[in-house]
This record gives sequence, structure tokens and C-alpha cells, in this order.
Amino acid sequence: MKIAQIAPPWIAIPPKNYGGTENVIYNLVEEQVAQGHDVTLFAPGDARTSARLVSFFPHALIDSGVPWQAHLKAFYHFYKTIEYIQCHHFDIVHLHLSSSADMYLFPLSVQLKTPCVMTIHSHFPFDRVQSWIGDADTYYMEWMKSMPMIAISKQSCAHLPTQLLVKDVVYHGLPMKDFMPTVVRPDNYLAWLGRFVPEKGAHLAIQVARATKTPLVMAGTIDRHVVESVNYFEDQIKPQIDGELIKYIGPVDLHAKVDLLSRARGFLNPIDWEEPFGMVMIEAMAVGCPVISFNRGAASEVIDDQRSGFLINTIHEMVKCVDQLESLDRQSVRSYVEQKFSVRVMAEKYLRVYRRVRNSALTGPALAAITLSDPLSAPAFPFAFASSSYKSDNDRSNAFQGSLASSLTLEPDPEILL
Repeated sequence: MKIAQIAPPWIAIPPKNYGGTENVIYNLVEEQVAQGHDVTLFAPGDARTSARLVSFFPHALIDSGVPWQAHLKAFYHFYKTIEYIQCHHFDIVHLHLSSSADMYLFPLSVQLKTPCVMTIHSHFPFDRVQSWIGDADTYYMEWMKSMPMIAISKQSCAHLPTQLLVKDVVYHGLPMKDFMPTVVRPDNYLAWLGRFVPEKGAHLAIQVARATKTPLVMAGTIDRHVVESVNYFEDQIKPQIDGELIKYIGPVDLHAKVDLLSRARGFLNPIDWEEPFGMVMIEAMAVGCPVISFNRGAASEVIDDQRSGFLINTIHEMVKCVDQLESLDRQSVRSYVEQKFSVRVMAEKYLRVYRRVRNSALTGPALAAITLSDPLSAPAFPFAFASSSYKSDNDRSNAFQGSLASSLTLEPDPEILL
């Protein structure tokens, strides 16, 4: 199959350190090429890929110093990509919705005759800049409602606007060959990895480390373009780093990440928001590192409780589970990821969705792939909120999601087994 993959232009593919969406795209493209598909990746010129690479500027935007709020080059990237696709043959175009600039793809892709499908990697609303939220999602619904969508978890699907055409849920997957454990027995420390924002819970992981007197090694990024991220790290995290019980080793690349997680007794995931998936959880489990996570977002879909980790609801429960980490067999933890979250499984499920979308495009208007238990009572989308009413991104997201009907169910499909 001839596949066009349109990557967001902000972070390099693969990312140098942190970049959940970009890692997913990289892994998917590499696996599709390995399976014999003809793949073209549209991304900045510093991307590393086995696919055909088409670029319209040399470097990813964040690495070039472009702040998230500056969308002009992102729009240029998307416009030129659509222009190119119009002049070349593809069987399917795969788009990715991860940040607000990606919304430009909705009106731009209307021009395409090639069938399209979009993966929703983040959460609505997308018209937001730090503490400010606008109402542009309302206007973009004109184009959004006709785009075949793929959710990354059942939980995220339940929080999507009811008008969206959700074709299926496809979980993220990892190339297991790149996630080989580096040690047989772990060291005596806990790990936390991610972006330093309050909802990721690094400050809560520190509380657990102090309560259990177990060293905590943190790795991750501070988004210098986001004031709230900088303030959170400087005010709540940095003062507690002592280099002994609480350590911060900075951003890590793939090899350092694999080694960090391989040597950790367990990975702490005290998230304070409804996370759509949680890529770092499967990365930890892929090397046999069990995860202790708050039962928020898609955690219950990602973790097999008592087998690959523990699902808990409070800091006190998380503290208690630290002593139970050795009860889990690390090889079984890894095998669980191999069975459910390998890149091969992900690529095969996407291929099935591609075929369904193409068949729908060839045979007539696509049928809606979601049903509402009570469509007449579903609230209109979206709702605008005054940014001053909320103390954090998590509060704003919860308020927005709470305004949406949460009764989405996937239409049964015998071809795709989740």
C-alpha cells in the first residue's frame, strides 16, 4: 500500500529525547516499511527514516527555537504537504492531531481526493495557549466531523466530541528489539520520566520516594517555551533535588531511557489528569519494569493490574505497592507488552483501518463508527470556558471534557479485534 504519513513539524522524528507522538510516528513508519509498504513521510529535513522523506524546511521547529505559539512555518509545512499529495498517487493519507497547529490539516485536507484518516494523540480543546482557551474548535467542526478518526484508547474515545467519526481504537506499539533489558536484576531505585508539568506528577513521585526512603531518579524535559512548565520545575521540583535520594539526570535519549528503566525497581506514574494513553508506561514494562500508576485516564487499559504493575488511587496506596514490586515477574511484564503493545500489532491494526476507510471512500459516504446511547441529550460541542476560572491545564481539560457526552461506544467490527 502507498501510504502518506504527515508528521507535525515541531519535534524531530525520531525525537532526541521527549516526544510521544513523534516516537509513535517513527515506530509506525519503520514497521510499515519493514512490512513492505511504500511509505512517504512528510517531516522536517532532520528526520531519520527508512521511508521516502519529503521536507520543506531543514529542521524541526522547536529545535530551531520556534515557540509553540508561532504557527506560520507549521502552516507552510502542512500546506506544501497537501499540495504535494494532490500531485502524486497515494492509497491512504495518515494525519496526526497532537497540538493546536495540527488543526490546520482539517480545512487543508478537504482538497484531497485520496482517503484520509487521522489519529488523535492529545485531548480537546486544541484552541489553547497555556492558560488561555479559545473557541476555534467550534468552527473547525465544519471539517472535523467528516474526517475518519482513530482514538488511542477507549478512555480517550469516551471524551471525544460526539460529532466525530471515530473508526476504531488502536493502541500505541513499541519495537521490542529496541527495548531489550540491560540488566538481569534491577538496582534499588524508582524511576519517573516525562515532561515537567503538574499533571504528570513528578512532585508526587518525590513524596513516594521520601515516604519509602527509596532513591528516585527523574529524567525528562522542561519546556522552556511554556512558562507554567518552567515555574513548576523551578518552584516544586528543583528545590527537592539533592543528588542522593532525589536525582534529576536531564533529558534522555532512547539508549539512556532503556537503561534507566531496566535498572529501576519500578516506574512511578502518579498522573493527575485523564491521560489518553501513557507511552512511558509501555516503555517501562517493555524492559520488564513494573509500573505503579494512579487509575486515571487509560491506565487501566495499559496496565494489567497485579501482573505488569499496580493500579492505585492514592499516594498511600502507591507507597504500599513499592514493597510489592518484587512480587511481579519482570519477564512476564515484558511478555505482556510484546503481546499487546508491539509495533507489529499496532501496524497491522492501522492497516485494517486503512482498508476500511478506503473501502468506505470507494463505495460511498462513510458510515458513522460511533453510536450514542442517548444522542438527543448530547450537549453541543464545544463549550468555551473563561481561562481565569481554572488553576491548571488539568482543571481546564476536565471542565471541557465534562461538557462532552461520555457515552461513546465503538461500533462492533468483526475485522478488527482490539
